[in-house]
Order: sequence, then C-alpha cells, then structure tokens
Amino acid sequence: MDTFLLFLLVGVLAQAVDGALGMAYGVISSSVLLAFGVPPATASASVHGAEVFTTAASAGSHIWHKNVEWRLLAPLAIAGVIGGVVGAYILAGIDGRVIKPFIVAYLALMGLYILWRATRNAPSRPIRPAWIVAPLGAVGGFFDAVGGGGWGPTVSSTLVGAGGEPRRAIGTANTAEFFVTIAISATFVWALVTGHWREADALANHASAVAGLVVGGLLAAPFAGHITKVVPQRVLTYGVGGLLLILATFQGLQLWGVI
Repeated sequence: MDTFLLFLLVGVLAQAVDGALGMAYGVISSSVLLAFGVPPATASASVHGAEVFTTAASAGSHIWHKNVEWRLLAPLAIAGVIGGVVGAYILAGIDGRVIKPFIVAYLALMGLYILWRATRNAPSRPIRPAWIVAPLGAVGGFFDAVGGGGWGPTVSSTLVGAGGEPRRAIGTANTAEFFVTIAISATFVWALVTGHWREADALANHASAVAGLVVGGLLAAPFAGHITKVVPQRVLTYGVGGLLLILATFQGLQLWGVI
C-alpha cells in the first residue's frame, strides 16, 4: 500500500504538470521508477500502460475546453503512432539510454528558444501546411517510446516554439498522445508475448506502482483542459520554456551520474 500511495502522489503531480504545460508525466514517472531500480524497458512500459488511461482523460478535457487544433491532429497522431511503434520495438531489444544525450540537448535548446520568444512576447501564428507536423510526430513518438516520456517535451515544445498558440499546441499534443500511447503499449504487449522483450517478467513486480500512477493521473487529468484554457498565453509560454530547462537539467544530471 505504501508503494501505491507514493506513486498515486507521483501520478497526481506528474499529470497536473503535464495537463497544464503539455509535458512531464512520462518523464517524471519514468524518472521515479528508474530511481527505484526499475529497468528502462519496464519503466517505459509501465508508464505507457498508465498513460492509456490518463491521456484519455486529459484528451477529453482538452476537447471539452476547445484546446485542440483539429487540422494538425491527424498528421501528428498518425506519424506519432509509427514513430512510437518503431521506438518501442527498439527499446524492447536494446538500451534506450544511448540516445538520451541528444534528447537532453534538444530539450535545453528548445527551452532557451521558447523563453526567448516569451521575453519578446512574439505573437502566435498558424502552423501551415498541416502535414508539416508529421515528421515532428514521428520523432516525438520515437523519443517517447525510447525515453519513457518524450512526446510532450518534443512535440508540445516544438509547436509552441514554431509560433503555435500555447493552449492549442498543448491540447493538440495531449490529444494526439492518446493514440501514440495506445500504439506503444500494444507494441510492448506484442514484444512480451513473442519473447522479444527479455525483461517482461519485471513488469509484474511493479503492479502497485503502475496502479498508483493510473489513479493519481486520473484524479488530475480532468482539470488539464481548464487550466490550459484560463492561464494567460505568455505565462504558458514561460512555463513551457522553464519546464524544458528543468527537465533537461534533471536528465543531464542523471546522465552524468550526479543523481
């Protein structure tokens, strides 16, 4: 029960941040699981299993509050599913930490750029044509599967950095994430059944943690759309940029063995 309550709190915190700023549920949850000694593939599978439920609730909240840019959703989600399936298959067979330095560098650079845009109070502009977000979706899905939570930091931040309205960028990315998460989770299940994933037995040992992440995430997810809708655009932009730098710093310290 102690494990369940701990991860329930982690799930509430992670989803509250993710729902408001479009990122961090996967990164926070995966980082805590890794800190408890959970293998990378098992941590990623656990988080994506929980996200099947939390992203559904979060997506519904953003749709209800009209935070979704519908013309961007399909190309983003379809490409994200493809990238996520490829990433999940690769992670099930190798150590995904190989590409972690590149993810950290991208988060830091994008965070600095978004903060620079916020200081200039740069106006939002439509992202056209819609299909141009497809490569972003593919990369985001791949990073999400391999890194255990890279969709929001990659996709939400890039949409905001490209000039998208923050609340619609966050809402669209969160809604597309639901489809990506289902695809990644299905790939992990397939890898488990076919024996491609050698660490599958470890997943059963962390059922309480996964249950806590699900319940905590579901408690916070319904408020996601409302928070994103009411917070001023410039504050959201500062929040996204600042959170990216925090995530990059935290993951960089993990990478260098400081924490």
